[in-house]
Amino acid sequence: MSELNEQGNVLLTLLADGEFHSGEKIGELLGVSRTSVNNYIKALQEIGLDIYKVTGKGYRSAVPIDLLNADKIKQLSKNKMVHVEQILDSTNQWLLDRIPNLQNGQSCISEYQLAGRGRRGRTWISPFASHLYFSFYWRFDSGIDKVSGLSLLVGIATVNALEKVGVQGVSLKWPNDLYYQGKKLAGILIELNAQATEACHTVIGIGINVRMPPEQAKLIDQPWIDLHHLTSASVDRNLLSATLINELQTLLPQYEQTGLQPYLSRWFDLDCFLNKTVNLLIAGKSKQGICRGINESGALLLECDGQVEAYIGGEISLRLAKL
Repeated sequence: MSELNEQGNVLLTLLADGEFHSGEKIGELLGVSRTSVNNYIKALQEIGLDIYKVTGKGYRSAVPIDLLNADKIKQLSKNKMVHVEQILDSTNQWLLDRIPNLQNGQSCISEYQLAGRGRRGRTWISPFASHLYFSFYWRFDSGIDKVSGLSLLVGIATVNALEKVGVQGVSLKWPNDLYYQGKKLAGILIELNAQATEACHTVIGIGINVRMPPEQAKLIDQPWIDLHHLTSASVDRNLLSATLINELQTLLPQYEQTGLQPYLSRWFDLDCFLNKTVNLLIAGKSKQGICRGINESGALLLECDGQVEAYIGGEISLRLAKL
């Protein structure tokens, strides 16, 4: 399933203006009964659209719906390899399924994910047309050794993009989260297709909370925030997508040549746990220490009893210690 049916699209287009539309008008437009109108409304609500009904007025989207536009993103980014879908299982999987027939810079962006995923197999809540579900392909000819600090570089690129569209004050949490004042704003998921002695194909997934519908917010079990609460102006997801593409296309070639070392100072400026007492969770065990940033390999530096140790790996989680 990659798109709504014809009647669903007609209803979506009608409600996108954020104004009231009567059930009678909608029924006439779709050529269906009032009961069927209710079913179509419920179908849109089930994929995360915040639509409500007022007796005597009809149905209305809580906010105007600004849909993704591939042509606009291509124009803004000057990159023609932009693929936009309404509904996908996963933007990362769409790219993974097309390796090795991809070129550097191919992106996939979706309005809704049926099976969006985060790090360590977690589900990523993906309401329709509310957030940014973005994936980007890059091939590292130098091999898999180059990608150990990739999620950190992508975090920096994402903060850069957010700053360029007017969002300030976002910080980074090792190894793959963006935070604002202790609340999660975005997450990064890097997936690889590689052999030890061959080129490394990477799919970079970035999920950013843009405007969280109230019903979807109830499904999240950690402190969160969205861009709607960070800026008085609405964030154009098309512009944000294009800006992300531009940042990644600028930083990734440099990173492949130099590694993470030139970006360390930028990470230290953005690290929300730097010099704070933290708990490092490894294989169900917790180790407490002081976060001292990262090294040029992307490893977390943890000071314990005066000694600084480096930690890196996919099954490690970092938490601020409760003192």
